[in-house]
Amino acid sequence: MIELLAWPLAAGLVLTAMHAWLGLHVLARGVVFADLALAQLAALGITVAILAGHAPQGDAAYWYALAFAAGGAVLFALARKHEAAMPQEAVIGIVYAVSAALGVLVLDRAPQGAEHIKQLLIGSILTVTPREVGALAALYGLIGALHYLVRGPLVEVSFHPLLAAALRRHMVLWDMFFYGSFALVVTSSVRVAGVLLVFCYLIVPAAIAGLFSLGLRGRLLLSWALGAGVSAAGLCGSWAWDLPTGPAIVAAFGAATALVAAGFIVARAQAFSWASAVAALASLAGALLVVFPAMDQPWLDALEKVAPPVQEVFLTEEERAERAEMLESVATAEAELARLRALQQDVRWGKKTLPAEQQERLRQYLAGRGEISAGEQLVLRELAAKARQRQRYGLGIPLLLAGAIGLFFAARIKRRRR
Repeated sequence: MIELLAWPLAAGLVLTAMHAWLGLHVLARGVVFADLALAQLAALGITVAILAGHAPQGDAAYWYALAFAAGGAVLFALARKHEAAMPQEAVIGIVYAVSAALGVLVLDRAPQGAEHIKQLLIGSILTVTPREVGALAALYGLIGALHYLVRGPLVEVSFHPLLAAALRRHMVLWDMFFYGSFALVVTSSVRVAGVLLVFCYLIVPAAIAGLFSLGLRGRLLLSWALGAGVSAAGLCGSWAWDLPTGPAIVAAFGAATALVAAGFIVARAQAFSWASAVAALASLAGALLVVFPAMDQPWLDALEKVAPPVQEVFLTEEERAERAEMLESVATAEAELARLRALQQDVRWGKKTLPAEQQERLRQYLAGRGEISAGEQLVLRELAAKARQRQRYGLGIPLLLAGAIGLFFAARIKRRRR
């Protein structure tokens, strides 16, 4: 599993690092669907390249996509200047709808058009290569460095437009810079992750972080942590339940949003002590799993009975096959032992009769079969112990951190409400 998901996870971390920062700007500007519009324009560029005979993952398709997205970036930058005549969000919505329709029309003339539409929507992050991850990291590192060098005016234009206007910032030029770099990022991301996943990486972590009313740096750090954790959870869920990877990560982002929303409902209901207790228990459970993985973990045993993939995801393919074989053998043996023990009880109480020789054979068989079952249970415990050693890192550390973060924010919210 680790070998299969290592590079997709690395790609998710790279995407999170850049998109979380851009997402904060997008939310501050109030242009939530700018990402979808630019991503759809990039997808339209790829569809035109496909119709022209180029491979979807080829260099020509990339430049087509970048040209279309760059055109949209220029349009969005100019639209802000005329906000009074036509809201910028309206322009973004029109661009998205028209580019999506044109993409469908173009792909209708291309071979395997439906398959290409699906690919553009959900991407192919599971099959990402080390070279692609390295190229994304290098490109995003360069863009991130440029944004860091000009962070002062860039933050002013996005977060404090009135201040930027008072300081006579060249708003159109800074918008051109922002949307241009934004288009370059989105074009590169869509080829790997697809339109839907790129939108989630951009909006969901930044939106959740904004709920906690932290400063810009705090929201960025929390966005990075959320994006990394949800990416890992989505990939593990995809592998455990054999789901398409991109949609599984999107669903994980949705689940994270729902959990945070539920947490805020609890907070509004003045249930801080309850939330703090849950966070403390989660942190304690994670700490015990990290420090003492061989110790009994009743909560984890119960969770694994309800959802076996929680253990199976931390076993190798051979270990999972051995576990399945042992479980089947144990189930069969337990059913047979229950039947024979019932027969033995009936004989003992006189409900049925068996010759003395057969009674002795039954007794010996039950004793021998019990020893075999004990051996099979031992194998299952050894497999569970191997899983525990791996769960301490893949489950214990995230649980410990999640509990600690929960305690921190519960205390923070409680102080603010006072």
